[in-house]
Amino acid sequence: MRELIGCILMRFLCVVILVFASTGSASSNADGRLKIVTTVSPITNIVQNIGGVYITVTGVVPDGTDSHTFEPVPTDVKILRSADMIIMNGLDLELPTLSLAKKVKKATTPILQLGNHVLDESEWQYDFSFPRERGHPNPHLWLNIELVMRYVEIIRDHLIVLDPENRAGYLHNAAVYSVKLKKLDQAIFNCVATIPQNHRKLVTYHDSFAYFAPRYGMTVIAAIQPADFSEPGPQEVISIIKQIRETGVPAIFGSEVFSSKVMEQIARASQAKFVDQLSDDELPAPPNNSFIGMMAANMNIMTEALGGKTTCIAGIDARNIPF
Repeated sequence: MRELIGCILMRFLCVVILVFASTGSASSNADGRLKIVTTVSPITNIVQNIGGVYITVTGVVPDGTDSHTFEPVPTDVKILRSADMIIMNGLDLELPTLSLAKKVKKATTPILQLGNHVLDESEWQYDFSFPRERGHPNPHLWLNIELVMRYVEIIRDHLIVLDPENRAGYLHNAAVYSVKLKKLDQAIFNCVATIPQNHRKLVTYHDSFAYFAPRYGMTVIAAIQPADFSEPGPQEVISIIKQIRETGVPAIFGSEVFSSKVMEQIARASQAKFVDQLSDDELPAPPNNSFIGMMAANMNIMTEALGGKTTCIAGIDARNIPF
């Protein structure tokens, strides 16, 4: 009876966990490829490019979903339980999924939290949307391409440990992908260099660019969304409008995932242009439906809105390695 009550309180998810926990362990694909389960779309795509044809990848966080508020559904239990490895961003981004994975995964299945390997706790960033007093750091490391290149090395090495027979393939894919990332990294520097110095400032709805800005010589002036993911209060809005006016920011940025009417109001009051097309975890439509394609699109939008020259991003190869 106590067990049943507990299951009801966990929105029926416990029932599913108990059912799957009583079954035998799942095995890898019949074709011998590893089953890798990931979370947010950028991580999923990065893993796909490194694993290539040697793995199958399933992302449990749907593209365009708010990753901070996402909670796994019962069907995710089977996916997590069948995994040979579970790869997450970490830094507390996917806590509900992490908790579920620990309960239902095979005993031998490793959980790889990339951000926790890349940054020491002393390097974690806290800001308006992720204040220190709440205890959860800003997790958006993947918008800093230097950190993504370290993600690639970690993913490559863990795949090799799990699947040494395909070591050469993982090494090759990681090398090819790293060259693409280095070109993207340099292109972002080039883009920022074309933006007037006094325009290299970011006001975004969600605080996604905490690791991006210091890497590329930009400053985050404000983020609209508070730590509880609600709309900002009147005093916060007034303060942000004042900051925008004082700093002369020409554009503020939102996204389709984090829609907010208050952004339009702030833009009108501060006489800044409102651009609602930046993405921190939603991949663009084909043919550029890749993490690199997302970043290239972001830089094209950001550079133009802030007065730079978008030719800086020309020539970036956003195609995926076959998988």
